[in-house]
Amino acid sequence: MRIAVVTETYPPEINGVALTVRGFVDQLTRLGHGVQLVRPRQPAAPAAEPPNNVHETLVAGARIPRYPGLRFGLPAARRLRALWTRERPDTAYIATEGPLGYSALKVAIELGIPAATGFHTRFDDFVAHYGAAWLTPAVFAWLRRFHNRANATLVPTRELREFLSSNGFDNVRVLSRGVDTVQFAPQRRDPALRAEWSLDEDDLAVLFVGRIAPEKNLDLVVRSYDAIRAVVPGTRMVWIGDGPALARLRRDHPGHVFCGMQRGIELARHFASGDLFLFPSVTETFGNVTLEALASGVPPVAFNYGAAGELVRDGIDGRAVPMHDADAFVAAAVALAIDRPLRASMRVSGRQVVANLSHAAVAHALADLLEGLRERRAA
Repeated sequence: MRIAVVTETYPPEINGVALTVRGFVDQLTRLGHGVQLVRPRQPAAPAAEPPNNVHETLVAGARIPRYPGLRFGLPAARRLRALWTRERPDTAYIATEGPLGYSALKVAIELGIPAATGFHTRFDDFVAHYGAAWLTPAVFAWLRRFHNRANATLVPTRELREFLSSNGFDNVRVLSRGVDTVQFAPQRRDPALRAEWSLDEDDLAVLFVGRIAPEKNLDLVVRSYDAIRAVVPGTRMVWIGDGPALARLRRDHPGHVFCGMQRGIELARHFASGDLFLFPSVTETFGNVTLEALASGVPPVAFNYGAAGELVRDGIDGRAVPMHDADAFVAAAVALAIDRPLRASMRVSGRQVVANLSHAAVAHALADLLEGLRERRAA
């Protein structure tokens, strides 16, 4: 098939959506499909040749306020109409709900191109963390209106499918997420890196990996770490990532370790060199970093939804605590921090949980789903 993939975020930007979409593109081409990749131009990024069998169309974009380095795409209906009239795709996957995604869905409907959308981000939850909670109902209504124009809306968990379906979303389908279990592996644990963090092998490294931003519930990370440090001497808090809250954390917690943004093998090395992963975010649709922690042999503590709710067996692979129960989150983090034998057991069981969640399997499922949309449209 020729598949159009439209996204407003893509590497070298680092976030869950960008990396997920790139994984789709890479694996779809390996399966033999042609991909028309449509994304915003990134002025600071070095020019890179797209992979074989990928035709890349770069459109205008603009910077997202309060998120340096991230952009959204501007409407491109005229250009997409010309492109898809000249080189018509069989199907389209529209990963983001911004102006570019909206115009792409509009053109796909006009031209009769079957299209699936991706529900990757809970923008209705995000606005509450930036002082605009009153916008939440309007944002949710807009997301519903956008996705219901598509032939299918793809979500990563059964829980999210049920929530959206019960709130007026049509044709919601589950498409899981994958993780590279070769890149993310316990064998990448590095004593030299731990030494840079002032930790011996018997000390405890508590990790946070992800966007360092208000919607990630960072105060609960700090609270949990303080509780752990009170009972486990030789503990260090290690932050891996970047974002608008980083400067405040550096100022308020000079004893913490801040590693900045890490990519590829370096990210895997940092992950595997930790002992406990705290992820208290309540705004995720999935949380790819939870899969990366499990693959790295680092037990996660997270709320019981998204990736943790779908995959983590509480007390076996990590801790999945009731939603919004901050006290339970802290207690779970402390209990796991003091139980070295349980963490060792979780290193093995967590790795087994993600053993079959390859990017290739997920892309194959996406291709099958899009092929089904094309066949129904043809019928």
